[in-house]
Amino acid sequence: MYSSDVDSFDKSVLLPWEGVVGLEIHAQINSASKLFSSSQVKFAAPPNSTVSFFDASLPGTLPALNKRCIEAAVMTGLALNCTINKKSLFDRKHYFYADLPAGYQITQQRLPIAVNGLLTYRYPTVKKWNDMVTKCVRIKQIQLEQDSGKSLHDDCSRQTLIDLNRAGIGLMEIVMEPDMTCGEEAAAAVRELSLILQSLGTSLANMSEGQLRVDANISVHHPGEPYGVRAEVKNINSARFLSRAIDYEIQRQTEILNNGGVILNETRAFDYKLGATIPMRDKEGKQDYRFMPEPNLPPLILYDSKTLPNNVDSAQVINIDLIKEMLPELPNVTRERLVEEYGILPEHSHVLVNEDGLKEYFESVVRMTRVDPKKIIGWVIKDLLGYLRQENLTIKQSVITPTSLAELVTLLGDRVISSSAAQQVFQELCKGGNKSPTQIIKEKNLGLLDRRQLEDICQKIVDEHHVQVAAIRQGNLKVMNKLIGLVQKASKGRTDPALVKTILEEKVLS
Repeated sequence: MYSSDVDSFDKSVLLPWEGVVGLEIHAQINSASKLFSSSQVKFAAPPNSTVSFFDASLPGTLPALNKRCIEAAVMTGLALNCTINKKSLFDRKHYFYADLPAGYQITQQRLPIAVNGLLTYRYPTVKKWNDMVTKCVRIKQIQLEQDSGKSLHDDCSRQTLIDLNRAGIGLMEIVMEPDMTCGEEAAAAVRELSLILQSLGTSLANMSEGQLRVDANISVHHPGEPYGVRAEVKNINSARFLSRAIDYEIQRQTEILNNGGVILNETRAFDYKLGATIPMRDKEGKQDYRFMPEPNLPPLILYDSKTLPNNVDSAQVINIDLIKEMLPELPNVTRERLVEEYGILPEHSHVLVNEDGLKEYFESVVRMTRVDPKKIIGWVIKDLLGYLRQENLTIKQSVITPTSLAELVTLLGDRVISSSAAQQVFQELCKGGNKSPTQIIKEKNLGLLDRRQLEDICQKIVDEHHVQVAAIRQGNLKVMNKLIGLVQKASKGRTDPALVKTILEEKVLS
């Protein structure tokens, strides 16, 4: 190839495609009533049973802003390291769906309540689960907005019905910058955000009930070059499905571009049965929504302790500093505390915090026993959590209570039973029932043998295995492990391996 050919060659074809992922997350605010009306918020209520005149957009009705929703948005913004705007505005976003009776959504497009935040999250690498990668994603903004209703499609009667119970429920839209590159990163960020929202109490963040819904904006490009045309995958209600949808979309766009095709700027949905994204419609632009200021709501004004007017009732306004003082311990702080307080590994603290209820279970066991927490953590993460996942159970559904596990690890620590016998007791506890570890040990005769009984078994093993004994006496000490195993088998695991080794060495080497 001549030099002129090298200069004109498109080097980009040799570069790998890289995914670019940004998220828009709609978190339902944990509030007893809706954003602009006093209608009750209740999951699975009978259709159209929690709808006010305003929710149904009857003429002449006006919005009344819910203070609880404002406080929740401020607290969430502070937890995500955002700047809280002391003045924010409401806008109308127009689109015409049957489940939006007003023909517009009240949101915050021009000046949202919080901007410029940062979310730090961790996730395991593909090669090793305990090799954690730390990443950060920028939070562009958090805005308050109202939810729409729900369309119920009846295929049998070939009609669509509208349920307005959800219409007007307060949402926080959390917009993340396109700082992620794959599905696993995005899923980890959403899981961390869910934990933060639940810790704050600002959202229950239950994705299965639609309290956290994710729109993913996905494109591909060659590193160092401008971003490509993006497609939006709408309304993903599971972190696992989010990961699959993003990775599929990155692969789909890569294959199209490699084949000389063009990526369309469109809205897509994820079909979890197919494991693929499917087209829905062309992507709307800002001009399609015809944004305009909401005429029925004045600017939202917030204060801090320095700007709070003297003549204003503090109970009637939002004080940013007071909300900051009420922030609870956040997940990343909890993980650091667990590592420092109990001496466990960072990856263990990650599992404890990320599994709902597991941290509380672990700390309950620690409080009820003198055993080193570093020895308890293995039982909680490996044995208990492994059993629960195998049976598809939650921590709250566990038949093994913290009291039972604390008793078991205490008996093991006090050398009442061996480690193998402890595993047998654990398996019996998994079967349910009201028997305690002590009762199971007594019924199945699993207690450790005394030294005299153990010496008799060791002597019998030595007498029956002359070849192995001779090999040990000639310097092949590895053969000792076989004798130890034979003693363990003969005693049905009711021995301390260290004591067995000591007795055998006395009988073979002395």
